[in-house]
This record gives sequence, structure tokens and C-alpha cells, in this order.
Amino acid sequence: MKIYNTLSRRKEKFVPQDPNEVKIYSCGPTVYSFAHIGNMRTYIFMDSLRRVLKREGFGLKHVMNVTDVGHLTSDADEGEDKMEKAARKAQKSPYEIAEFYTAAFFKDLERLNIDRPEIIAKATDHIDGMIEYVVGLCEKGYGYETSDGIYFDIAKFPGYGKLSRARLDEQLAGGSERVAVNSEKHNPADFALWKKAPKEHIMQWPSPWGMGYPGWHIECSEMSREYLGDLLDIHTGGVDHIPIHHENEIAQSEALIGKKTVNYWMHGEFLLVDGGKMSKSLGNTYTIDTLIERGFSPLAFRYFCLNGHYRNKLNFTWEALEAAQTALDRLYDTLLTHKNAPDSEITDTVPGEGRYSGMNIMDAWRKEFEYAITDDLNIPLALSVVWKALRHHTPNRRIYDFIVSLDDVLGLDLEAGTEKAAEKRAAAEEEAAAEQNEIPPEVLELSEARMQAKKEKRYADADALRARIAGLGYKVTDTREGPVLTKE
Repeated sequence: MKIYNTLSRRKEKFVPQDPNEVKIYSCGPTVYSFAHIGNMRTYIFMDSLRRVLKREGFGLKHVMNVTDVGHLTSDADEGEDKMEKAARKAQKSPYEIAEFYTAAFFKDLERLNIDRPEIIAKATDHIDGMIEYVVGLCEKGYGYETSDGIYFDIAKFPGYGKLSRARLDEQLAGGSERVAVNSEKHNPADFALWKKAPKEHIMQWPSPWGMGYPGWHIECSEMSREYLGDLLDIHTGGVDHIPIHHENEIAQSEALIGKKTVNYWMHGEFLLVDGGKMSKSLGNTYTIDTLIERGFSPLAFRYFCLNGHYRNKLNFTWEALEAAQTALDRLYDTLLTHKNAPDSEITDTVPGEGRYSGMNIMDAWRKEFEYAITDDLNIPLALSVVWKALRHHTPNRRIYDFIVSLDDVLGLDLEAGTEKAAEKRAAAEEEAAAEQNEIPPEVLELSEARMQAKKEKRYADADALRARIAGLGYKVTDTREGPVLTKE
């Protein structure tokens, strides 16, 4: 299995420390608002990684944090805590806000068929560990105190910038997007490990530096170490985390532990909306509830995301989601045709001179699917294998069984979707039968005559009969089950 490592900028063979327990840490939500569909694309990528690893036989120990304190509104470590700001606006406590939006987040994961990581770690449950972490960094000379908090001195860590490839001299000169608004900082890009809280700040805890609360970055370093030890196999997140959050994680973790703490960094690309970024001012920060209100299935959004590689930008439009919904419905319906077909051996072989030439076609499909998912989670290619099998010229129950066996990776709820397709088909047949009963005898006789003409290959007569049927105000549609007459 190969995965792309953001740190090395290349695909690498995945070799975990222990195949029975792959250690993964994923940056989770800041629960001050509803997660939008851009956030959810990142968690679909996270879920695909989990599913592929499990299919390949690896055991998982996966931690995801829930940020319910410490995420400030500015990357310069200034402004309000997002939890406090949301609480004041809603006239509720930060804890009530956190509980409400945490529940909403996990409801969205469930609707998107995203597996929950083995361990969910809330920041507010780990304050003591974070304080110990900051104390350790100060003792090693990396942390220094100002009037408003404890900061990490990036000049003391020569490796700063290795994930984003930002130059340390530019960071020291204030070349980053973060503005040097705090004159007490040694360097503009130094980041907060701990913030001293003003009296009116609700979320605060006692510490060696007085009452305060943790910085955003420290929680991930502390919790990943507490549950997974000094070295993680994989750390995931969105590309927006690369230049600041994950760069800061690397700095504080390696500074304290004294060695590399993550073997593979993996990042999901942005979801664009109508070719641009999501923005509250543009009113396009859509949520899963928004999609449902517009009549779409959450799994149609999952299907839409699976059609783009996680490392490529993906452009969301309502037309693209409509196409995804149509394709998913067609997938379920075609699966139903195979489910209801005879179970017989498939002896076809792959033609041509390619990689799978001469191989039994079902064995080739299996190998192609496996190749795709283990080549840096190439789920779009894996989906193309599904459609290749679905379009096999002869419906066969074995194709249904084969494709359903791939759902442990796809997560499209194929069995349930097929059952719904059967219900839709039955309802349509009932409706057609009801309409058929209302059709005049003359039209039914013309339809039967047309079918007889087609059987006898008198196609000109069949076309003429279709025209006579149309002249009487009815349309004839040929289906596998026979002609269906509908009033135009």
C-alpha cells in the first residue's frame, strides 16, 4: 500500500510500526457552529483511509479530537475564543454550545456513513495534560511568558517550516500571513501554548501562570501523545492545517520529545463552491442539512466526494450534486437488476494486451479495485471498476455479490440502497399497471399488434403502429418487462 506523505512530497510505501494497531490521529471539529460540506469532505477522506486500512488487514487505533476550547479567531493568537464568541451570541454557556454542536457533528458523520474513530478526545477533558506539556516546553527553553500568555519560540526550533516548506528566516522576519500585533512576542510567528484569561472569560483553569486556557495547537500534541505514544503512524487533516496548525504541532511535539513524532502526514484538499472558496458573506457555507432540505441524500454528497481524489480540489455545484444523486440512484437500480438475475459462473476473460489480459474478468475487477485503493486511496479509479462490473453485458447475481463486497471501502450503503431501488421499482410498476388499466382497448390492441410486428421483424409496421398510438394520445416505452403505455 502506498500513501502520499505531505512531509516528503511523494508517495511512500506504508509500513506501520505494528500492523495490528496502526496509530492514527485526525484533527477534529471546533464545535462552535455546524460543520459545512467542506469540512465533511475532509472527514470522508479520513473515513476512506480507515476503510482501506481495515480492508488491507490492519488493526486501527484512531484518535480524533473535539476542540471545545482554545481556538482563537485569529491565527496571530489574538481575538476571542470561538467558543466564547458563539456562546455570547447565542446567550448560552460555552459548554452548552459545545454539547449542541458536537451532537450535530456526529449526526452528520452518521448520515454520511463515516465510521467514528476508536477514541474521541475532548480538549476540556485534557487540560491538566496540556499544562504539563507546556511546563515541559518551558523547562526545555522553548516556551516564554508574556503578559497575556506562554508562547513557543520558533527561533529555538530550526526545523520550523519543514511541512509547509516555509523558510524560517521569513517567519522570523514576519513574512507569514500572521500579523505581529503583540510586541512582547520574540518573533511574529511565535504561537500561543497557553493564554492568560481575563476575568470575564468563562472557560479558564488554574495553571502555574494564573488562570487561563490552552492554545489550539497544544491540544493535538498532548492528546495524540497521551493515547498513541511518542510516534504516530499517520496524522490527517485538511490542507488548511499545513502552514500553521500542523507546522506548530510538529514544532512543539518534536521540541518536547526530541525526535520525529509522525511518520506519515496526509491532507485532504479544499472543496470549492462554484469555483471559489466557501464564505459566510457569500452565503455558500452549505451544511448536510442544507443538502437534505434541497432534496438530496447525504450519501449522494459522499458519492460526489468519492469521484474526486482526496488530494485534488473538488468543485461543488448544485448541478454536480444532482448528477451525483442521479448516478447513485442508477447504481442502486442496476445493482437490483443483477441481484434479481440468475447466479451463474462468469467465464469471460479480459481482451487485449493490458495488465490483466487473458485473466478471468471477475478476478481482473478484484485486482483492479485493490490496485486502485492501495495506490494512495484512488477511490475514483475504484469506482470506475464498480461501473465496469455493473455494465457487464449479462446481469448476474455474482456481480451483485461482488460489488456489495466492495462497500466496506465505498461506504455507500449498497444493500440498503438496492432495497430502496426495489421499492421504487415496485411502486412504479404499480403505477404503470394502474395507468394500463385505464387505457382504452383500441390502444391496447394497437400495442399488442406492434409487439407482434417487432417479433416478426416488421419494423416499418411497428413504427407505423407506434405513430397511431401516439395519435390517440399515448406514448409507448419498451422495457425489459415489456411495453409500457402512458398518456401524453
